[in-house]
Order: sequence, then C-alpha cells, then structure tokens
Amino acid sequence: MCVGLFDIMPTSNRKKQGKDTAVQGTNDSSVVSKVSAAARGYFQDVFLQHFVCKVARRAPLINRGYYVRWRAVDHCVRRFLHVTKDCPRRQILSLGAGFDSAYFRLHADEALGGAVVFEVDFPDVTRRKAALINSNITLRGMLEPHLPPATGPVYVSSGQYRLLGVDVREESQVEEALGAAGLDWAAPTLILSEVVLTYMETQRSDAVISWAAKLLPQSLFVMYEQMHPQDPFGRIMQDHFLKLNSTLHALRQYPDAAAQRRRFLDKGWEQCVCLDVNDFYLGLLPEEERCRVESLEPFDEYEEWHQKCSHYFILTASQGSLMAQALLTHAPVPPAASICPSWSPTALSVQTIPVPMEGLGMASTSVSPGQVLLTGGSSRGGRGPVTRILLRGQEGWRSVSVEPPVDLGVRLYHTATSLPGGGFVVYGGRSSPLSPTRGLLRVTLDTRGPPGPLDSEDGDTGTLCVEPMVCTGDAPAPRWRHTAASVSHKGKSFLFVFGGKNESEAALGDGYFLCLDQQHWTEIPLEGAAPEARHSHSACWYRGGVVVFGGLDRRGVPLGDTAVLRPTDGGFSWERIEPLPPPVPRYSHSAHVIGETLVVVGGVWLHSDGVPGVVIIHLTTRSSVELSLDTTSVPWPLMLHSFCSELTDSEEPELLLMGGGGNCFSFGTHFNLQPVTVDLRPALG
Repeated sequence: MCVGLFDIMPTSNRKKQGKDTAVQGTNDSSVVSKVSAAARGYFQDVFLQHFVCKVARRAPLINRGYYVRWRAVDHCVRRFLHVTKDCPRRQILSLGAGFDSAYFRLHADEALGGAVVFEVDFPDVTRRKAALINSNITLRGMLEPHLPPATGPVYVSSGQYRLLGVDVREESQVEEALGAAGLDWAAPTLILSEVVLTYMETQRSDAVISWAAKLLPQSLFVMYEQMHPQDPFGRIMQDHFLKLNSTLHALRQYPDAAAQRRRFLDKGWEQCVCLDVNDFYLGLLPEEERCRVESLEPFDEYEEWHQKCSHYFILTASQGSLMAQALLTHAPVPPAASICPSWSPTALSVQTIPVPMEGLGMASTSVSPGQVLLTGGSSRGGRGPVTRILLRGQEGWRSVSVEPPVDLGVRLYHTATSLPGGGFVVYGGRSSPLSPTRGLLRVTLDTRGPPGPLDSEDGDTGTLCVEPMVCTGDAPAPRWRHTAASVSHKGKSFLFVFGGKNESEAALGDGYFLCLDQQHWTEIPLEGAAPEARHSHSACWYRGGVVVFGGLDRRGVPLGDTAVLRPTDGGFSWERIEPLPPPVPRYSHSAHVIGETLVVVGGVWLHSDGVPGVVIIHLTTRSSVELSLDTTSVPWPLMLHSFCSELTDSEEPELLLMGGGGNCFSFGTHFNLQPVTVDLRPALG
C-alpha cells in the first residue's frame, strides 16, 4: 500500500502551501535515495522499501552520498547502544524522523536491547507513516500484536516504539507529548537530528538544542547537516534548497564545523566533536569497508564526492560522563595534520572572457601563439567529439568551430600534448568508467579565413589533420586521468606517460616513454624512487624532464608532493622536492612551469576552507606560497576542477582557464559558462 499526503489529509487542508510542506517533501526524496543505495548493496536495510511506492535507481554519486550519511548516523547510534548496554533504561529520540526505518532495522538486528525509540515529526508525516506501518504486514509484525488505539499526538505506541505527531519547534507541546508517551528524562538518551534543525529559523533550532541539554542530563546529541555555504559548491547547494522553498537557515550563523561546536557548547552541552564527512569516511571507516563500497558501482566523480563530503558534517555533543564515552573520536586524515600553508595576503584577479564555452574533462593545447585547441569532454549537449578553437585577435578572444567535423572519438580526461615539431598527440581518456579510449592520434591544425567579430561562433573555420599512430613495443594499459608530457633523451623527443586510472586500477604508478620519431614504446632506465601511484595530477616540462605535482592516491586521498624527473646520461632519475611550507594537497588541478617556478591553479582538497586557488612553488629555493583568487567579477560560481588551462602569449604573465564544473551531488550539474583569465603578475613579482 502506498499512502500519499493528499490521500489522508482533510479536504480543507489539501491546498495548504508553504515552507512546512516543502520541508516535508525533503523526507520523500531522502527515503527514495536511501532505498536506491540499499538496493545496490551499500548498506543492509530491508525495511526502507516499504516506505516508498516505487524504487528508483539513483546515480552512483547519490548512492555514495546517502551511504555515508546512513553510515555516519548508524556509527553514532551503535556507539551509543554499546556505551549504554548495561543501563536498565535507555532511549533514542529522533527529531524530524520522517520515514526513517532505524527502529525496524535495529529491532531486527537485536541491537536495541530494551531501548525505546521515540520518533517526532509533523503530524502529516507521522499520520502517513502510521498508515504505512499499519497496512504493511512486515512492518506491523515488528510491533506488539495488540496495540492501543492512537490518542492525541501518539500515532503508534508499542513497547519499544512510539511515533508522535508534533511540530518539533513547539517546545512545550513536544515536552508534554514525550512525557505522556513515556520518555524517561533521567535515562541515557540519544537525540538524533538528521538534516532537520537547519530547516528551522535559527532561533528555533537553537532553542531545541538548549531545551535538550536542559531536560536530558544524560544524553548524546547526534546531528548531520550541511555547512560551508559561501564557496562555489556551497552557493549551488544553497540555491538548490532555496528553489525547493527549504532554506538552510543555520548556515548563515553557523557556517562551519568550528561554529557548530561553539554553538552546542554555548547552548549548555558539556563536550562536542564535529567532523566533516571526508574525515569521517577516511578516518573512522575501516579500509576494508571503504574498498567494499567503492567496488559496488563504476565511479569517476571523485571531485564531486569529496566536495559533497566537505559540505556536510556529523556532530556529537554530550551531557554526563557516560555519554562522553560515546562521542566521535578525532581521526585526522594524513597528511592533513601537518599542513600549515603560507597564505599570501594578495589575491589574484580573475576576469571573464565574453565567449560562451563550457565542458568537463576536456583537454587543451596551445597550437600556436593566440590559438588554443580544446578536444573531447562533456557539456549540456552530452559527451561527444566536439572540437573548438579559441583564437585571440585584436578585439580579444573568440571561439571557432573545427570544420569539417573530425571524429576524435568520445573522450573525457584524456591528454593533448604539444610536440616540439608542431602538432600534438591525443592519448587515452574514456567514454565511461568502464570504457577506456584506446590508441593515439597525431593531430595538426591549419586555420584559414579572415578574423571575425568577437562574438562570432563560426566566422572562422579550422581544419584538423588526424593520423592514428600505429606504435610498436610494450604499450601502457589503457587509462584516463593520466599525464603525458614531452621529454628529451639523447637528442630525441619522447612522450612520457605517467599515472592515471582505468576500470580495474584505482590509481596507476607506472611510466612509459614513446619515441615520437619511431612511434615505439621504449624502455629507458629510471633511477630513484618513483612517485606513488596517482591520478588527476599534473606533469609539466622542466629542463628536458617533467615536474609532477599532486593527484589522488589509491586510498582516495589528495597528494601534495612534488617530484622532478631529470634527464641523466643513461636515462632519467626521479628526485623528490619538499617545498616549505608544504602546499595544500590537491588533485584535478592544472599546472605550468614559468622559468624556475611551478604555478599550480585550482583543484580539489578534502576541506572546503582550503579550496585551492594558486600555489607558487619555487623549484630552486624549494619554497611555496598560496594565493587566493578574487572572483568578484565572475557572476557565477567558478568551480576549478575538471578544467583546462594554458599560459597566454600576452606580454604579462596570464593564465587562461577553460571549462570546469561538475555534478554537484543532487543539487544539479554546474558548468563554468565562459573562460576566465588569471593575472599572475602579483604572484611572480
């Protein structure tokens, strides 16, 4: 049986509109997403399916997101049950419980051990839930066979389960209803708020936190909510909930984990621990469990995953010495504990270029002064072999189509490497996380036609000459998110391919040399310890070799190391550089070498308050400095991952950033709408 809100509401209330109804709608969306994650094996919960009419399969990113939400809350609940296992009475109070199935799951697992579960939500929600329970033989079977009739706000009253329909914002009504339903104010109590309080006006949610601390002297408050509203991901997240008429009120006054911790201490709680979800996932989940989860579905949305996790927190606050034992433990993820970057007070200016252009996972290459070619990627039009050229003329930049269309295949996260003699090599990439793109292409570009107007989309055309490269020797395994740079050895040019990932390896640590003249994969002696396996890193030409920075390791942790591959008489040698202070780790960034300086721009880090801007690494003095980006002139959120960058040929040092963005969890896909430039003069002196 499926019960809709309108099926059980009186006719006089069916036209009710407003924020309360919108907030109740977030419950429906949430339970559908949890059912999807459970159906794919992320966690075991056979009861959730009884609260939805139809199972809908969500994207892997959504499934992972709801898994970590479920796991964080479950971790805290089971810790509470463990700490209180010898207590004669204990209870769980779930605020805004919605269609949560925790009681049924814990009861079936025999984990409750006599604990009583109290659930409180809007009367409309609890009425729907009670109807579902009473009409479902499985759910009804988890309760006592003969239940007393529903009276007042109590819609279900069983020995270990009480379902109450009361507006959580109404303190006196909640207190009275809970007392009448049998809540023991002195017993150890877990108070659960899973994305609930933030929908209330902040004054009201603060009152709930204070009320719980005052009335429940032996208690543990567990809260899972959003944070970091002001960075690009946070702005998109806020806009999403505004469109749903479900404003995230608490974010303005309590924007981060530190503010939330102070909030609870100020409202009467004795101790508080607040972790962002990246720290919970990487620090408190066993590696075996993470590997299990990460193997369930093909996945290649690391940037969006880490950003989603950095914008949610799991918090525990305690009252009483016993409940302090149930607090979350601090588990910093290496190397986070040792990172104290040097931040320059100077911000680099970012300016938009009035040329419509978007795309994720593209590859760019500078084919001649004032000409940048972009290949592959995906956009609102889908994935496809769209090839564009950005031309810089007297009137500025413009976008030019390649004609006739040249099929480079569907490629994302590939490389396009300029060759010393002209042209470039396209290598690797994927069409899906299960389908790497094979083979290499040698491409040359010929442009013709007079300069067109600044806003011309097709005023000029370019012609690509594409030749498949038939190579001999032991070729690398297919890959994407790798790097490919041009290096020199004994007077010959080689393409050096390093790292990446594929459908079977989370990260690759191998390196291969392709002799461009002979089109032969060649073994060249390598000395020194190679950098650890990684993908989504950068590799730039430097003194005949390359300098590698950052990336994502096999565990899914961003790296911040720097390594140089230097030419030697017999081959090449790896050398590790340790700039001080250590730069903020990052991946999905872009990098360029200017003289003896490595300029790294953008990327993703685990924590929102360290969103990368630009880091300058001096390769000779081995020092580093971080600079933020001034994006006040950019009218949309600038997300600098899965993007391309090139140094322009202007007289002043300047970076051209193209594409970028991502699938912002369930909040919608965001594309950077136009290219932007970054003025490097303040950074380079």
